[in-house]
Amino acid sequence: MPHNRRILTYAIAAAAATTGLVFPPGATAAAPSTAASDFNGDGYADLAVGVPDATVADQTKAGYVNVVWGGPKGVGAYGSIRVTQATPEVPGTPEAGDRFGTSVALVDLNGDDIAELLVGTPGEDVTDRGTDAGMVIAVGGSKDGPGPGSTVLTGPAPSAAYGTSVTAAALTADDNKVIVIGGTDKVVARVIQGEDSMVTTIVAAPMGGRAPILATGDFDSDGTADLATAYWTAGDPNTQSHVRLWKWDADRSAMANFWNTDNAGVSALAAGDFNGDGHDDLALGECREIADENIDDPCGPETLAKGGGIHIHYGNPAGTPFGSRAQTLNQDTPGVPGAAENGDRFGAALAVADINHDGRDDLIAGAPGEAIASTAGAGAAWLLHGGAQGLLDAHGTATSRSWNQDTPGVPGVAEAGDTFGAAVATADYNANGVPDVTVGSPGENTSLGATWLLPSGSAASAAAFSPRTLGLPYLSTPHKYGKPLNSR
Repeated sequence: MPHNRRILTYAIAAAAATTGLVFPPGATAAAPSTAASDFNGDGYADLAVGVPDATVADQTKAGYVNVVWGGPKGVGAYGSIRVTQATPEVPGTPEAGDRFGTSVALVDLNGDDIAELLVGTPGEDVTDRGTDAGMVIAVGGSKDGPGPGSTVLTGPAPSAAYGTSVTAAALTADDNKVIVIGGTDKVVARVIQGEDSMVTTIVAAPMGGRAPILATGDFDSDGTADLATAYWTAGDPNTQSHVRLWKWDADRSAMANFWNTDNAGVSALAAGDFNGDGHDDLALGECREIADENIDDPCGPETLAKGGGIHIHYGNPAGTPFGSRAQTLNQDTPGVPGAAENGDRFGAALAVADINHDGRDDLIAGAPGEAIASTAGAGAAWLLHGGAQGLLDAHGTATSRSWNQDTPGVPGVAEAGDTFGAAVATADYNANGVPDVTVGSPGENTSLGATWLLPSGSAASAAAFSPRTLGLPYLSTPHKYGKPLNSR
């Protein structure tokens, strides 16, 4: 497949130039504010759901992305669009095993208040580069529907699997957007610089066959976003297990590592200001110590790793080392509903928003392995409120609540293997000024999957949607709809 350094810039510019106005059904006027994940320019945040296991054009696991429109009633009530490699102007064609939609992000790359859709396709076979080289695609958002699509980057070799993870942010001091891509044992970045771009490798190390975890936040308090990466291996004498922070080095035109915690394996990362001091903090989800030797307690007290622990490193003023203060919690922490049990996977998915508008970010955590009563693997999610000391008060107590499919007001019934909480996301989907929560349950309905909307982080008026309710084509094969949900 040919690779043109200017294709991405062209696609973004073309999308921005699109005119006309199409509202999702039922939304009769634009909301009074813009939203970072607004793909169709109507002023409401939208939700991208990756469905990499779906059959498309008779190709098993070719995959698609479902962009669900926001509106006055949130997401799920105004329809959606299905984006595949059969969509006009999206590069490639649906092929078995492409897994288009393995990673998704809605990001405004060009500053026009309309988000672009980034899609990871790690199973893509690339001409002259081999089987499963992988690819990340950008699809332009516009007021007339999907705009032009383009290739952001393709993997350089067989099994490179570019697109297992993806995120984007303005990581340079001059606000150039950087698209960060995870692949097999590698994290790379494409830096968009006006009419051109450059590609740089951030880290290359054994990652145990897992997708590297990516998040962005201003961790050194210098006013510019930084990158957090996490990866781990186990059962190897040369274990590579790290959470690492990177910042842009303009002199080298590369990302420079400035902070690490070793021996930690995590399933999720999330950045937020949980104590309201104006400095970004970093939450490590389902944190576990990988190395046998107890060197630095990378996840806090070992007892709090049972069932999955969340470990938070707190930010400090510029010039002060990041993460010198930390907190750890799990389901045995006072104020956290439930009890820590092996296999809960508490913190396997994380998202951040200031739900109660107190100036301190709150953390949403999923535990897809949580048993509800005797129902194994039904799954649950928690809202953990930030406070003056962070997610725990001075006495080590959390303020939180949890949801599952047996929670009053939440549609459905907790069933074995639903894995409610396998993915979580936040945005103000109804533009009422209060962030909402979405929770994915890819095991729902024999792994067809579904997603739940919790308006304003509450079970009141909660709703669910799935390929069936959205009128999407589906077969008897598992879709696992609801994981991933778009990162932001």
